Amino acid sequence: MDHGMKQPLPQTMEAAPAPLGELPTPAEVWKLYRTRTEETRAAATRHGLWVSVFVYLLFAFSDYVLLQDVIVETTIARLVVGIGALVMMEIQVASGTKAQWLDLTCALALIAGYGFWLYPATGTAEIDNLRFYMVFGAIFMMGANLFFSFEFWLSVVTSCVVMAMFALAVSQVFPGEFYYSVAFGTFYIACFTFTSYVNWRLNRERYQVFLNALEAEHQHREATERGRALFRLSHTDYLTGIDNRRAIDQRLRDCWSAWQTSGTAFSVILVDVDFFKKYNDCYGHQAGDRCLVLVTNALNEALLPYNASLGRYGGEEFIVLAEVSGQQQVRALCELMRSTVERMALVHDQRRDGLSIITVSVGAAYTREQMGPKLERLISEADRALYSAKANGRNCVRLFDPNDPHSSDESENIAALLKVAISRKLVSLVYQPIYNLETGAVAAAEALMRLKMLDGSPVGPALFIPIAERTGSIISLGLWSIRQACEDMLATGKAPLVSVNVSPLQLKARGFAAAVKTILQETGVDGSQLAFEITEGIDMEGQSDILRCLKELETLGIRIWLDDFGTGFAGLSWLRLFNFHTVKIDRSFLLDCDTQMGKTMLRDIISLIRHRGNRILVEGIETEEQLALMRRFRIDDVQGYLMGRPVPPEVFGQDATTDSGKQRRSAAGRAAKA
Repeated sequence: MDHGMKQPLPQTMEAAPAPLGELPTPAEVWKLYRTRTEETRAAATRHGLWVSVFVYLLFAFSDYVLLQDVIVETTIARLVVGIGALVMMEIQVASGTKAQWLDLTCALALIAGYGFWLYPATGTAEIDNLRFYMVFGAIFMMGANLFFSFEFWLSVVTSCVVMAMFALAVSQVFPGEFYYSVAFGTFYIACFTFTSYVNWRLNRERYQVFLNALEAEHQHREATERGRALFRLSHTDYLTGIDNRRAIDQRLRDCWSAWQTSGTAFSVILVDVDFFKKYNDCYGHQAGDRCLVLVTNALNEALLPYNASLGRYGGEEFIVLAEVSGQQQVRALCELMRSTVERMALVHDQRRDGLSIITVSVGAAYTREQMGPKLERLISEADRALYSAKANGRNCVRLFDPNDPHSSDESENIAALLKVAISRKLVSLVYQPIYNLETGAVAAAEALMRLKMLDGSPVGPALFIPIAERTGSIISLGLWSIRQACEDMLATGKAPLVSVNVSPLQLKARGFAAAVKTILQETGVDGSQLAFEITEGIDMEGQSDILRCLKELETLGIRIWLDDFGTGFAGLSWLRLFNFHTVKIDRSFLLDCDTQMGKTMLRDIISLIRHRGNRILVEGIETEEQLALMRRFRIDDVQGYLMGRPVPPEVFGQDATTDSGKQRRSAAGRAAKA
């Protein structure tokens, strides 16, 4: 895992390339043109000379036909000039001579080729043949202007010399032939004018093509730099300058892929700043931001020798990915981070646990044999280890122990417990109210499953639900929870609607919809009073059996809700494949609303869902400010501790008469009237 440590954002911006300036001046462009095209022009000139010499020598056959009496002299002249030009060219190429000197060599070769041939040719007795053969000189002008890529001045000079040699030869060989001189002179002048103009146009076009290519290159570089800058911003935490959640998710997938393919072990370490909310409340958000930056810099420096990746995983939570060789190395790395923050001695005198400085709790998990095929499990293990560290007094390190029955989702104890949970009455339901933000009234209640051990100690849903799904116990527990919710809340009229979380395994189970229909008939509950919450975290593509089951449940009048929207990878696929009654936005987006970026993201998600026509429910409302924000965003329904905590069914109805219940209704009512 070759990931260097991230710099804080200010340093990152300083290290970024300077923005590209304007295009260079004309003189600089011309110099750049000569430099960029140097190699190409040299190669073209060399190739052109070889071809032209070959053609030049072939014209010896014309000499043999037209000028037989001087064939030896003209052939020798052709060989001397042709071979001499090639030898000179190859010497120059081997010595790395620039293209402009190679062009000059070719120009001299053209002049010499014409002159060395013309001198013996004018001594022929075949005057009539020579009279027509003199037109051959125009080819040399054409070569100077069209065959080679001479600069305009060089082609003009070469053509003028050729034309001058022609005029001199005509005056010497045909001194009294005025009309011949005019005719052929006009022809040469016309060839000179035409070919020189074409050469000028070609040179101009070549330069213009270069300018266009230079401008395109300039724009491409600017676009590339902008793209890189946007990529850095989208993968960088705005406050600390380290990886954000998106970048860390990609690194996690890369590490997991390396573990799966080549066995490269790595560790996931979660670091949480202790009592940070109280720090923010007491010292202010600016001081809180400064605290996070200082902690980030300290962790960055401490982790530098370990080639680890540090990212911000949440508000005050960091994540570290590091290659490891075993448990001891993971523990040492965790302890290094904990002690590093403790040694900073940042003042936090509002704590009530005997300390007055900033500390961190650290939880870690690491790859090992028989881990299973899912990366999410490793994250869950690290999260549980962090929870254990916080539950054990904070400012400590905890590693996930797969052999601990209280932390391992491999525990046979919990798996066996789930088999008898219903019969031994170890499982129960609690209900959390959901309020209609427009009316302020209770719109529904969410049924939440709870489990306790034989000794009465509770088992968290994050622990036993995955085990229930893995062992298949979730199917029987799910049907039990649906029946229990109907009996507790709907048959008694305590709530107008109850939502129940349904696992993908239940939806795939044969006869699930029929079993639900039987429960509705036996409890006397109408299907429209029941809602099933489907988690977003499963991939819907190709899950035709799940879609078929959802359609069957819909025909019973049951409302289908999409839960935890925005936390998985399949949310948009879900919205495309099924028309949900309600979409439940995950609370993590609400927690991010402390920043403008977080608010913008939540607003965009709400807009997306609203355009689909679904009702919107936001969970995790814990403050009056959050409730007011939901009202401003025109959310349909809200749920959270501010509105009401999960309670047993017998307490749910009584909550309306208590002071806390009145306060919650009052909060919802104020939001409805706002």
